[in-house]
Amino acid sequence: MEPLRIHTGLVCPLNRTNVDTDQIIPKQFLKRIERSGFGQFLFYHWRFDDEGKLREDFILNKPQYQGASILVAGDNFGCGSSREHAPWAVQDFGFKVIIAPSYADIFKNNCVKNGILAIVASEEQVQTLMNKAESEGYSLTVNLEEQVVSDNEGFEIKFDIAPYPKQMLLNGWDEIGVTLSYEEQINKYEAARR
Repeated sequence: MEPLRIHTGLVCPLNRTNVDTDQIIPKQFLKRIERSGFGQFLFYHWRFDDEGKLREDFILNKPQYQGASILVAGDNFGCGSSREHAPWAVQDFGFKVIIAPSYADIFKNNCVKNGILAIVASEEQVQTLMNKAESEGYSLTVNLEEQVVSDNEGFEIKFDIAPYPKQMLLNGWDEIGVTLSYEEQINKYEAARR
């Protein structure tokens, strides 16, 4: 995974609450065994009509949000089943950061394990960001080291993140990467047991 320290990106507002993992990545697309290739199916039933054509009225299909890497969403994002495919689809589509008032715990944990920063902000802060993101080209800078989200118009919020997931994201580690960071100590322990 890539380390995430400071990220500046275009913001896309998804003004919906209780977005569940089946809406994020519908079940019929879960047959792949690799982590890549799921982005094309992100929010499939919202992005495409029954004939597979893009719905022009859906936010992610609008030209002004192409290339967005920060998703601002409503309360209880990622609820539903525990499928890890949901953050795979979010990441593969190009999002590195999600900002919402709350998340399903399993979804939020799966985000960290896959290199996505899921920030909790108040409903008022999220609504402010949604309104600002209606302006074309609205971007935010997310500084994980300082735990601050800001724009170039003076808007700023601080966010909380536990030390362990913060270190995982800052270093670009998944759980195997965390284990490998102790490789020297593991090798010493194994050598002493022979």
